[in-house]
Amino acid sequence: MLLPDSGAIVWADVAEPADADGAVLRDAFGLHELAVEAAFQRETNPKVEAYDHYLYIVLHGINFDPAEHRFHTHETDFFVAANFLVTVHDGQRRSILHVSELCTRAHHVLAEGPVALLHRIVDTMVDHYRPEVDALEERLDAIEEHVINEPAESLVGDILAVKRDITTLRRIVVPQRDVVGRLARREFDLIAQELAYRFRDVYDQFVRMADDAIVFQDRVTGVLDAHLASVSNRLASVSKLLAVIAALFGPMTVITGLFGMNVPLPSLLGSPQYQFWEIIGVMAFSSVALFVWFRKSGWL
Repeated sequence: MLLPDSGAIVWADVAEPADADGAVLRDAFGLHELAVEAAFQRETNPKVEAYDHYLYIVLHGINFDPAEHRFHTHETDFFVAANFLVTVHDGQRRSILHVSELCTRAHHVLAEGPVALLHRIVDTMVDHYRPEVDALEERLDAIEEHVINEPAESLVGDILAVKRDITTLRRIVVPQRDVVGRLARREFDLIAQELAYRFRDVYDQFVRMADDAIVFQDRVTGVLDAHLASVSNRLASVSKLLAVIAALFGPMTVITGLFGMNVPLPSLLGSPQYQFWEIIGVMAFSSVALFVWFRKSGWL
């Protein structure tokens, strides 16, 4: 078992953990069985828990899948103590790969200690958030422009997809903001004052992204309302046009219904062949009169 006073500093990176890895973590690092089980299940919300001599921290990385137009989050579990850092993940963590490559080039990174190494990994994870958030904002800007300039019913799917992504962003950013905030406030003796300042910078980045998510949520709600209003206005215009057409054909229907018998009409002049054209003239005059009235009333 790795003792706190051994003088050795260890970073154990466990990718795609198996049952044998759990036994090593429990025996070599003295990790609690329930904490190891939670790390291996990989269904934990962001959190930080204090044990006897170490902290158990759960954070989530982020990736955007352009094919599915949605965010994917990947859990990373940390066990950090004064002399070791254990990371548990699915083997696809860009931040851990970046920091591990940095350690091979700059040996002083490991010499700073496990908590400083934890900060580097978390800071790198947050740096990967920013491009995804910017891409989401660009998608939202494009949809807003389409709603204003080229409204179409097909935009509803795009708006709802962006709304789902924004909801996912809020769900993963806000809890992590609170976790990093606890590290920045030095709620745990393991976090030195200097490292608390570093975590405070990471906390500020999470705060900005959480604020952005709130603003995006308001914007996408406004875009959806504007789009639905535009669709309603177009539907109202179509309904008004159909009503006008029905009204224009109304006199024709009345006249042909009233004079629709195949017999001479004593109320009209001339023979039946002239009476037919007289009826056509009356219908045309009635429709034109209604059209002029609609135009003067502002209905057309």
